[in-house]
Amino acid sequence: MASPPVVFNEAINLQQMGIPETSIKLGLTSMSSAKWIVAVEPSQLTLVDLANGAQVTRRPMKAEAAIMNPEVNVLALRSATTIQLFNLDTKQKVKSHQLAAVPRFWKWVNSKTIVIVTDTNVMHWDYETQDAPAVVFDRHANLASSQIINYQVSADGNWCLIGGIAPGEAGKVNGNMQLYSVEKKVSQVLQGHAGAFTTIKIAGREDAQLLVFHDRKHGQAENKIFIMEVGRKEGAPMRLPPAPMPVPAEAANDFPVSLTHDTQSDVAFLLSKMGFLYMIDVHTGKFLYRARIGNETVFTTCSAGGTVYGITVRTGKVLRFQLNSQAVVPFIVNTLRDSQFAISIAGRLNLPGAENLYTQEFERIISTGDVVAAAKLVASGGNSLRTPATIQRFQQIPAEPGKPQPVFQYFSTLLESGKLNEYESIELAKPVLQQGRPQLMERWLKDDKLTCSEQLGDLIMPVDAGMALSVYLRCECHAKAIQCFVQRGEYDKIVPYSSSVGYKMDYSAMLNQLLFSNPAGALDLAKGLVSAEGGPLIDIRATAEAFLSSNRIQETTAFLLEALKDNDPNHGYLQTKVLEINLAGGFPQVADAIMQQGLLTHYDRPHIGKMCEKAAMWQRAAEHYTDINDIKRVFKNSHQMSPEFVVSFFSKLNKEQSLMLLKDMLSRGPANVQVCVEVAKKYHEELGGKDLIEIFESHKATEGLYYFLGAIVNFSEDPIVHFKYIQSSCMLGQFKEAERVCRDSTIYDPEQVKNYLKDARLPDPRPLIHVCDRYDFVDELTEYLYQNSLLQYIEVYVTKVSPGKTPQVVGKLFDLGSNEDFVKRILMAVGSACPVDEMVEIAETRNRLRMLQQWLEARVATGSTEPGTHNALGKIYITLNKDPKAFLLNNMFYDPKVLGPYCESLDPSLAFVAYKKGAGECDDDLIKVAHAHGLYRDLAKYLVERQDLDLWAKVLNKDEDTAESSERRQLIDQVVEWALPESNSADEVSCTVKAFMAADLPGELISLLERIVLQGSDFSDNRNLQNLLILTAIRADPARVAGYIDEIDNFDAKDIALICVSESHMLYEEAFAIYTKFSKPEFTADKEDQLEMQVLAIGVLVDYLKELDRAKTYAQQCDEKAVWSKLGKAQLEENMPADAIESFINAKDPSEYVTVCAKANEAEIWTDLIPYLKMARQTIQENMLDTEIIYCYAKVNDLTELEIFVNGPNVANIQSIGDRCFSEGLYQAAKILFININNNSKLALCHIHLEEYREAVAAATKANNVSTWKQVCFACLRATEFRLAGICGLEVIKYPDHLDEVVTYYSDLGHFDHLVSLFEQGLGLEDAHIGIFTELGVLYTKHVPEKVMEHCKVFFSKINVSKVVKACERARLFQPAVYLYMTDKQHDNAVKVMMERAPAYNHDLFLDAVNKVRNQEIIYKSIGFYITTHPTKFTRLMEVLEETADHSRVVNQLRRTGDFALQLAQPYLKNVQKNNLSPVNEALNELYIEDEDYEALRKSIDDYKNFNMIELASKLSTHELLEFRRISAYVYRCNKKWKLSIELSKKDRMYKDAIDTANESEDADIIETLLRFFCETSEKECFCATLYTCFSHISPDVALELGWLNGYHNFVMPYFIQNMRQTHLRIKALEERTAPPKEEDNQDAVAGTYATLGGLGNGMLMLENGGMGGGMGMPAPTGYAGAPDMSGFGVSQMPQGQMPMPGMPPMNGGMMPSM
Repeated sequence: MASPPVVFNEAINLQQMGIPETSIKLGLTSMSSAKWIVAVEPSQLTLVDLANGAQVTRRPMKAEAAIMNPEVNVLALRSATTIQLFNLDTKQKVKSHQLAAVPRFWKWVNSKTIVIVTDTNVMHWDYETQDAPAVVFDRHANLASSQIINYQVSADGNWCLIGGIAPGEAGKVNGNMQLYSVEKKVSQVLQGHAGAFTTIKIAGREDAQLLVFHDRKHGQAENKIFIMEVGRKEGAPMRLPPAPMPVPAEAANDFPVSLTHDTQSDVAFLLSKMGFLYMIDVHTGKFLYRARIGNETVFTTCSAGGTVYGITVRTGKVLRFQLNSQAVVPFIVNTLRDSQFAISIAGRLNLPGAENLYTQEFERIISTGDVVAAAKLVASGGNSLRTPATIQRFQQIPAEPGKPQPVFQYFSTLLESGKLNEYESIELAKPVLQQGRPQLMERWLKDDKLTCSEQLGDLIMPVDAGMALSVYLRCECHAKAIQCFVQRGEYDKIVPYSSSVGYKMDYSAMLNQLLFSNPAGALDLAKGLVSAEGGPLIDIRATAEAFLSSNRIQETTAFLLEALKDNDPNHGYLQTKVLEINLAGGFPQVADAIMQQGLLTHYDRPHIGKMCEKAAMWQRAAEHYTDINDIKRVFKNSHQMSPEFVVSFFSKLNKEQSLMLLKDMLSRGPANVQVCVEVAKKYHEELGGKDLIEIFESHKATEGLYYFLGAIVNFSEDPIVHFKYIQSSCMLGQFKEAERVCRDSTIYDPEQVKNYLKDARLPDPRPLIHVCDRYDFVDELTEYLYQNSLLQYIEVYVTKVSPGKTPQVVGKLFDLGSNEDFVKRILMAVGSACPVDEMVEIAETRNRLRMLQQWLEARVATGSTEPGTHNALGKIYITLNKDPKAFLLNNMFYDPKVLGPYCESLDPSLAFVAYKKGAGECDDDLIKVAHAHGLYRDLAKYLVERQDLDLWAKVLNKDEDTAESSERRQLIDQVVEWALPESNSADEVSCTVKAFMAADLPGELISLLERIVLQGSDFSDNRNLQNLLILTAIRADPARVAGYIDEIDNFDAKDIALICVSESHMLYEEAFAIYTKFSKPEFTADKEDQLEMQVLAIGVLVDYLKELDRAKTYAQQCDEKAVWSKLGKAQLEENMPADAIESFINAKDPSEYVTVCAKANEAEIWTDLIPYLKMARQTIQENMLDTEIIYCYAKVNDLTELEIFVNGPNVANIQSIGDRCFSEGLYQAAKILFININNNSKLALCHIHLEEYREAVAAATKANNVSTWKQVCFACLRATEFRLAGICGLEVIKYPDHLDEVVTYYSDLGHFDHLVSLFEQGLGLEDAHIGIFTELGVLYTKHVPEKVMEHCKVFFSKINVSKVVKACERARLFQPAVYLYMTDKQHDNAVKVMMERAPAYNHDLFLDAVNKVRNQEIIYKSIGFYITTHPTKFTRLMEVLEETADHSRVVNQLRRTGDFALQLAQPYLKNVQKNNLSPVNEALNELYIEDEDYEALRKSIDDYKNFNMIELASKLSTHELLEFRRISAYVYRCNKKWKLSIELSKKDRMYKDAIDTANESEDADIIETLLRFFCETSEKECFCATLYTCFSHISPDVALELGWLNGYHNFVMPYFIQNMRQTHLRIKALEERTAPPKEEDNQDAVAGTYATLGGLGNGMLMLENGGMGGGMGMPAPTGYAGAPDMSGFGVSQMPQGQMPMPGMPPMNGGMMPSM
């Protein structure tokens, strides 16, 4: 059977995350996208973050519904008609709105808009704006009674679809939908259940916007799917014929609940109420698949990334649906048997499995000659037919007249459908470029229709280099791309491109070629090379020399600036040069700009400073000097510097240097004063104001000092600065400035400034006035002005400068004996500005107060309210006895605390009046005066009128230990007898009564109140007095309270009763009497108030008296519900649940149902509780009530009533009460409950406890939950129901997480055979996973070892290798373990096992594994393993390991093993000697010596020299065989140990070897020694041979001497003949070379030299000034008089004896190397 085209599974389970099933339904749980699931619980909000591993977040929010934005973390909450939006990231409220009606449905239709559906209309709300929801359209009348379950909006926002369901006939559910056009504002009613908008791509036209919806007419059984295009304005819209739905017979009443479109596959997923899944291909309208995925309803769905998600109601399964791409085409072909459909969907989605179908169809179409159809088939068939063979087929088809060639039709079709592959692009480009139409290629490349390749770029290159460059860049052909850059002259792009792609090239050659042909391009390239990421790619100095040798200072400067932009300290020399060549070369402005930018800081500053000074760049020179003498010399030209520079330059100097330079500048005359002032201004803090002042004063620059100090005086805190500024201002006549500083400054020394100004005797004393005024030298100022006859300044001072100090001035004038008229004139002039208190005090101390009367009266006349003024005037009036009492009574502004004590000594009654005027501020003084002078009546009247309890307390309270005073008694008598009777104010009476109460005078107070209240006074009905009477009695005489309650009626009953029942009084019967009295109609007219009094009365009985029987009697008398309710609560608190239930039933009050249920359950009176719960259900629809009544039925075992109640309408939490019954062992009741809610998981557990195992398996089948399957499985296993346990076990092992538990349980019970059988059956499961195969393999290792290898080979790809391998190793099954390691490519472990376990060893397998190990240490362990256990196979092992092993380490390992190991490894060592490794060479050489194989040793030394040759030569020098000693001499010669080699050869008389060695040494001394040896031994032939062989190294005089002394004339003569010939040729060559060349020839020679060298020699540019080494050098560039000296640049030196390159002058003074 073919695999289904869909894969669906359970992603998560919301119940397992703690979300109750009651919250998992439409309206409470939402899933707007694949990012969030939001569930509304009774007291909180649960957010499941699917994007972060299903992380659960709970927030204490109460809402009726919540939905999350599909893209951003914005949460919408709804409670009744209020909607609020919150941003979870910023934790802020975005917006809110109050709706006019309760919404019936709402959702996010996109990331910006919420749709809100009410009973009458549909609104859209944009959350990004502050606008209110806008009505889009009104609901159609056909949807009035429908429950809205879906709403969709098209992608363009112009179409809306609302859907709902309503009950129909014969138990069916009708669907109604309303399609609305926003543009046309019209609606169309559709009869169906689900629909959705989607957009698909259609070849040859724009994208199509489709409406896919279900259709079933009311009363009819036929279901159809309609697919039609909406919103197309031009052309015929797409419309597919209706497709009948394949509804199964058992689902006749089923109906769709959601339709979701997968945008990746263009497949619509339709889910029904009964759990059926339908898959529809949107392009063709054909049904792809139908299956039942479960029994639960999926109530919400969404689509994301090729996956459709859905949530089941109540159970909370989050299902995930995905198209099974591997199975779609085989399913269509084998099950639906629709080849065309398979071809269509495979081509559109690029699915596998249709290759043969495409080939057959292509052959069929091509045979008919339909080229276009064949091309379209190839285009739609993915890559299966897009091959070179297909192109050849089209090329072979002859073209029809008047039509394009078939191959062009083929390419045109492919271009319309997508992008051409590499071969197609090349084949299309060939004819297009031949026809001269590159614009087509450009357009196709721009549209990304061609696959770029190097070959395609090569085709385009001759036509368009720019287009070819684009191709090379896309196909990453770096070399060709760089060639294009060069051809296009885009040199600046070469290096960035090469660096970005990691391409390496020879930049030096390219730069050499460009240097003479295109200097600008060379500069661009050089800049790029030196600025490349990772560091410069060229030598900076050599490149600079190359540019400068061509006299290109500008290019050199530009290049060096680019190269030195990092300001590396190592480039200090180059930084110096770049500045030097510009300063010396006539471009000082360039050097100035470089220094101005500050790019270079590591150059030789003193040297550059001198050059700047020579160039008259004084500012730059000063910047570079550090010695003060140099700076002084430069600053002699400071008049040519800008003042700004001079000022800023001082920031670089220290204090001593700055002061020296300032002195030097000021000494040259006043011209520098201004700039010195500016310097002093800016750096006065660093240089010190005192030192600067001394410098200016020493040069008598008073004006400069003035301007300097004027700039800093406002900010300086140095007193000397301020003083000197005042002094210089006065000296220059700047009195305004002196006055300003004296007035505003707080820094100067006032004593110093005052003394200076007094001594200076300025014509304008205002600076002195300000100093004296500010620092309180008023007396001295007054005396100075008075004595100097400056009286007008005195008047000016007190009137304009400081009127507040007038009293001091007047006091001093009094002391100086000034005229009183002058003083009065001053006071009148100052007027109210003069402080009166101080003035009065000074006048009083000098007995001049009466002199102020006129001034004071004038102040009062102006409306002055100052207490000091009126106090002084009052004292004058009291002293003069000018109607003082009227003044005290009528004046509102004097201070009683001042005039009261003043009057006490004169008239106590006036003092009482003054204190009384204080309005409480002088109460203590008033009481004191009254007691002292017997003014009790006035005091009593004052106390009653004041109504101040604190004041009453002062006069009435007394200490406990003190006897009552006569003053207190007299005062009380005056209050009782005179003050209170005269009062007509109830408040005064009340306050007095309270005062008496506070003073603990209850007897007097009660008598007084009885006389006022009970004896018919004006205050008899006063509520406050009646309250006071009862309160006083409660406090003082409780026995009178009951009588007062009966006698008076106008008191606050509730308040008095509350006081009676307080803990301090506990007058409960009196309180009950008050409540009973005032509950009667004659005292309380309002019914509600009467009822409240009755409730309060019974509250006294039950709360305070605790007489519940008396309370029950009272409740029966009242027979009011509130009274019964109060009684019931009290009974409930006293733990009398039965009586409380009776009372609550009489009260019909279900409010305490929570407590009642708890108490009843605690008392186990479920029979009594049932009537109460039934009564409560009549008014309250609460989950708990229905739940508790179910629990009661369960506890009394009334299963019939329980079943009837459960099947009827209720709001019980069936799940929770079912769990409760289950936990308490009420399994029959729990079974009924779980059957009702279809909770098959718990139902199965109930069957288990009731030992109904078959029913348990049936329930588990319906539940299809792994935990249920597992529990049923284990229960059946315990009951030995193996067949049923196996059925359940197969379902459990589908889940990998539960395998171990199943295995453990079976194993603990010892049922191993059944366990193995279970997993063997599990192999045949359709969704068998890797865990089943793995666990079966582990079980085989324990119980059936003979099956392990076969199992591993057959199911290797489906097992967990590491787990099975460990099991095999525990069971000592090493061969299967090695097999698994090898197959899993764990070659390290495989090799370890074969080395450690002999039975596991296999030579071929070992060699295959050891070459693939990752840990190199295993290789060397395997080498040791083979040496010790399999030495004959060691060579083969090393052949395998030749490329991976470290041969040096191997040799060391062989040496440690023993000599036999090296002999054993000799073939291996010979094989790897080609790597020329020192250990290998030494080991082989030792073996050759040991075998006395000198030929092999000589060949080894010649071919492989990487070893310690000196050690070998020393070892062989004493060998017994001659050939080995010759080899020793040879090795010495190879290592330039000439003397040792020659001595060894001479000992063995191997003279030819000695002569060759001497010639090779080129050492004249060694050769001369050898010649003398031959002379001494009379070896004439050897002497002659030495002269011939060593001709070029023997001095002629040595040869002549030895030949003459020894008589070897004939043997010496050939040497001299050759020597004469050589000398002649050298002289001739020298004459030709030193001849002066012609000028034009010289120019050509230089050009030829650069042409030959390409501008560079030996990788470095050769620049010189004059000759190199005294010979001819490169001539200086002509036309540039100021050529820079480049002698500092490094020059490469040729090795001794090396010939110069062609065209280059010789490097040793023109002489050839001596031969």
